[in-house]
Amino acid sequence: MFKGPAVPANQVHDCHPPIAPDGSYWVAPVSEGGLVISSDGRMATLTMKNVPVIDQPRWPAMDAETTPAFMDFKLVFKATNERVVYEDPLFQYRFEGVKATAQLEAAIRVPSTKFSWKSDPLETSHCDFAVMGEEANGHYYKKS
Repeated sequence: MFKGPAVPANQVHDCHPPIAPDGSYWVAPVSEGGLVISSDGRMATLTMKNVPVIDQPRWPAMDAETTPAFMDFKLVFKATNERVVYEDPLFQYRFEGVKATAQLEAAIRVPSTKFSWKSDPLETSHCDFAVMGEEANGHYYKKS
């Protein structure tokens, strides 16, 4: 989040999961029942509450200070009927699926600074690109 134009000097909040000891970044465990996929596989809803994150306004500076924070969000993907295939044999990568719509509603809380932020409602959210499907890469990649 920025105060003024979106340039590094104006960044006042950057909330994200911390880097895990194994080096994983932007990874958080999903609680049981947090991911619901419709019986026909055409809709997926991910709902997470009180996800421990950090507020790190000076990220990606190596010495950027962190403050404990929490995030709630609901993300909904809905499949369309438009098929897509993205494939790069050189990098052993293939994705097969369909284009989708996606909507997101989110909230952040930084208790120690009494900062909070909430997005507009889920119903008003839209995205320019989303897909649902299956990916194969590396060891699991086989040319079709």
